[in-house]
Amino acid sequence: MLAAFGALAGTASAGAAPAAAAPAAAEIAPGVTYEEFDLPAAGGTTHAHLVGVDLDAPGVRLGLLYPGAVAARATVSRMAGAQGAVAGVNGDFFNISESQHPGVEATGASVGPAIAEGRALKAAVPDGQRFGPAMPSGVTTEAVFGVGDDRRARLDRLSLDGEVRTPEGTLPLRGFNQYALPVDSVGAFTADWGGASRVRATCGTDTDRAAACGSDTYEVTVRGGRVVSASDTPGDGPVAADTTVLVGREEGARQLRKLTTGDSVSVTHRLVAAVSQEPYGFALGGYPVVSDGRALPGLDGRTSAVRTAVGVADGGRRVLLLALDGSAAYRSGLTVAEVARALLDRGATEGFSLDGGGSTTLVARAPGAAGVSVRNHPSGGAERPVPNGIGVFSAG
Repeated sequence: MLAAFGALAGTASAGAAPAAAAPAAAEIAPGVTYEEFDLPAAGGTTHAHLVGVDLDAPGVRLGLLYPGAVAARATVSRMAGAQGAVAGVNGDFFNISESQHPGVEATGASVGPAIAEGRALKAAVPDGQRFGPAMPSGVTTEAVFGVGDDRRARLDRLSLDGEVRTPEGTLPLRGFNQYALPVDSVGAFTADWGGASRVRATCGTDTDRAAACGSDTYEVTVRGGRVVSASDTPGDGPVAADTTVLVGREEGARQLRKLTTGDSVSVTHRLVAAVSQEPYGFALGGYPVVSDGRALPGLDGRTSAVRTAVGVADGGRRVLLLALDGSAAYRSGLTVAEVARALLDRGATEGFSLDGGGSTTLVARAPGAAGVSVRNHPSGGAERPVPNGIGVFSAG
């Protein structure tokens, strides 16, 4: 067991090739294992790190790693340490830059839906507003990997169902704590958003992330069920626990302008699962690459990169967290099609791609250690702060 961890104990040093793979998986905690191994690929041999999770093991669970706000980032090791995880990987793609909108702050918020401890944190941005590689045909930003209250892991799709009731009538709620709102819509921001600027929510269009920011915008602050203030420009700063900030663009802005201070406003929102009837304890975004024991058609088989993915096996009872090594010796990585094959070869019947490149990070606790350490070599030379990840927790 010690041999499996000794080669990479502590934070990985960038640029050095990992030591030879351990012959078998080492136990991190009852029901949680770690192993590393080489994978042959079209771009050359790559090195993989894998955490296996048995959700039937007593005290073992998966949860969302995040820094306490949707629009915030932290390293995987810091989030895992703060939340007491024994292992974890980085999660969803995110709003990493705003070079096409000078003067607009990148929020760091993730693309897809997110649920933590049974509470919805955010909904998905429009498909055209996402960051990350092209998704397979028919897949949307609403795609999630999650674990239900039945302790079974699965892939699903979570859509936003919400409304804003005002004296003038009822408006559909089209956004919830997300960095991009659909054109002509109204979105809600709560305390879970954090303190980042809400201007980015009015930039781009449903099909073009780089399109200009909207010129017709309006923001209304609702506290205790009443309108307390309004502005033509989306603001920033923390949102109080008893407060909802409504941001409108185009037709949404025109509807919000009908409200005046003191008006009664009620905002409701929930994430609705397309597949499972089980409530989700945790979920985060990405995109599927394996379904029903087969790789999805049309996966990219040309572009090799450092990648992170999660596989579901044994009817949702077993989860595989896979992260490639970013060392210079192995940086060629895998294509998305090769990631799907790697998951299938290890028994996964469902597979989900997460953010990769400089974001790819896998952490795990070494025997006798109090906390986790980085097991792969991040390709950027150090851990990249990310908005969320998958945490593995054990009461054992």
